[in-house]
Amino acid sequence: MNTIDTRMLSFMVEKELIQKVEAERFQSLGQSPESLSLEEHLIHSGILTQDQYRRAVEEYFGVPFACEEDFPNEPVLINHLSVQFMKESKFIPARLEDNELTIIMSNPLDYYVLDAIRLATHYKIHVLTGRENEILEAVERHYGMGTTSMERIIEDMESLPEYRMEEEENIDHLRDMASEGPVIRLVNLIISRAIETRVSDIHFEPFEDQFRVRYRIDGVLHDVESPPKKLQAAIVSRVKIMAKLNIAERRLPQDGRIMLRVKGKEIDFRVSSIPTIHGESLVLRILDKGSIVLDIEKLGFPEDILVEFKEMIRRPHGIILVTGPTGSGKTTTLYCALEKINSPDKKIITVEDPVEYQLKGVNQIQVKPSIGLNFANALRSIVRQDPDVILIGEIRDSETAEIAIHSALTGHLVFSTLHTNDAPSAITRLIDMGMEDYLLSSTIIGVLAQRLVRTACPHCRAPYEPNSAILEEMKAGGCDLSSIHFFDVKGCPNCSFTGYWGRTGIFEFFKITDDIQRLILEKKGSHILKEAARKRGMRTLREDGWSKVRGGVTTAPEVLRVTQQEEIL
Repeated sequence: MNTIDTRMLSFMVEKELIQKVEAERFQSLGQSPESLSLEEHLIHSGILTQDQYRRAVEEYFGVPFACEEDFPNEPVLINHLSVQFMKESKFIPARLEDNELTIIMSNPLDYYVLDAIRLATHYKIHVLTGRENEILEAVERHYGMGTTSMERIIEDMESLPEYRMEEEENIDHLRDMASEGPVIRLVNLIISRAIETRVSDIHFEPFEDQFRVRYRIDGVLHDVESPPKKLQAAIVSRVKIMAKLNIAERRLPQDGRIMLRVKGKEIDFRVSSIPTIHGESLVLRILDKGSIVLDIEKLGFPEDILVEFKEMIRRPHGIILVTGPTGSGKTTTLYCALEKINSPDKKIITVEDPVEYQLKGVNQIQVKPSIGLNFANALRSIVRQDPDVILIGEIRDSETAEIAIHSALTGHLVFSTLHTNDAPSAITRLIDMGMEDYLLSSTIIGVLAQRLVRTACPHCRAPYEPNSAILEEMKAGGCDLSSIHFFDVKGCPNCSFTGYWGRTGIFEFFKITDDIQRLILEKKGSHILKEAARKRGMRTLREDGWSKVRGGVTTAPEVLRVTQQEEIL
């Protein structure tokens, strides 16, 4: 019998809820492993009713007893709270609202656990008490995938021999371990969980004393239950075998692809492996063909930008650039543009690295630098294929930029991407690559900068008053604050308690007008180009973000997270 039961019995005797003889009888019965719990014994014996027992527990612990409705319907995603910790400490996160985390614990007097949760999450903690078996069942249901939990799979691996990193040449042993049933089930579990929770990337990260798994959901990384460090080599090798990578090569980066059918859907995974000091780090980019939106009207464009952009992509020739960091949705925007103009009277050819999604009716080429097929070489060949529209995955060097410009000059419409912080900086970046200003001014017809912001969950967003710093930031961006109703997010079962569901774009559309062409020829800097465009109505990324805040689409902290401080002349 555990210490809590002993103290509960003493408390109930003291409160005259039960007789001392009943307490002694339970203590004598509680020695056998198959004996009933204290609650079951008292209720089945007719000593207390269920309500009387619950009231006694509430009085003893000083916290309410959790009802069935208090348990979460969906897992609450909280970083730094491992499933192993939940099981050992017998608690489960129930909900997160207004920076207060409600947890259900079997022992609310375990202050060490409560302090650990506070330190890990930095939330206020509200505690409910609950039955140990119900808590563990809920943890298993939400975080353990029922009977195929990671814990049970790992238990099946106890008999497997451990692979040591110093066994550099024992590749056959490593391949055998990666082919074991429990290892295969464990990797499949991690992947299937990711598909179910809208994950875009799975990260396997080796460290000195742990092998961490993280999921990127709506652009933000979340810690999830991770396997023990000793299984690192087997799991990494299993993923590499699935991606047809060389498991013997652990000193150089490798790239591969996996095609799987998960829960009835065809899913592509782009796999990247790089060596670190503690082993190989893997990232799986999930490319779900069924989830990609190829409708330009659904990307979040403001109406005025959408009209101008749709007009621009129908022009017969010129260069249209989309800029932004990795993961900002550039490829999706370009695919939507191609889908909009794709028709039987146009030949469209793309050169990509890699081809993320296959577009019907579009000739797509994947570069292969290992055999000399890079962007520049591929572009030289496809110009002779008589295309009407060319998509270049990325302008990475002066050679690719030069061919893109000459393609536009000879009557082709060219789409491509650049990595710049804003739209006007694309011009200066190309000039820095050695492109002539007169060629740029005559070929580039527009630059679209974009970012992705998480959209506020409509079920748990609530009005709030932002702090003065955010208000000043919005006022500096030209916002009229008098009619804005600000919203913040709390987290609810519908959004897995993250406060957000899905993402939308914010945009900065830099149209090359006659005035801008003259400034390019005068070799003006990006700040001058930006100010000239703003005078003609261009909104910056942050300003477009504020318009999404005004519409209740996203939150002010989210806009500040993805945009940089803007200097307006």
